[in-house]
Amino acid sequence: MKKSTVLYCLAGNKTYCNYCPGYCCYRLQGSTLYLDAIDINRIARHFHITDGTVRLRYMEGKNTFKVREDGSCIFLNNNKFHARCMIHTARPRQCREFPYERPCPYLEREDLLETIQPRIEQYIADRFKSGS
Repeated sequence: MKKSTVLYCLAGNKTYCNYCPGYCCYRLQGSTLYLDAIDINRIARHFHITDGTVRLRYMEGKNTFKVREDGSCIFLNNNKFHARCMIHTARPRQCREFPYERPCPYLEREDLLETIQPRIEQYIADRFKSGS
């Protein structure tokens, strides 16, 4: 019987997401988190509010979340170092499926890391300065 060889790759292991600093939770130029009506309704049920209230409070334009000044998602919990999504059980489909059965691009592409890593490091530095 022939054995198949499967290479282990940290970047392809979704368990890594539990300890990731949230690279994919930062908006990069040219990228958009697309929310559809099902996502909006799921979030509305999560907060026990209407779909319209979700759109008014949390969305920018028709189909994406607002972001903070540093480009991070408004639902990224800055008081934790893992399991940082405040709406994890209601997160959008695009977030649920990322990295789409491929290795995480933030661990594979230096250009993405060069863009996001300074933001993560600034967050950590600010957190330790404030004593949080």
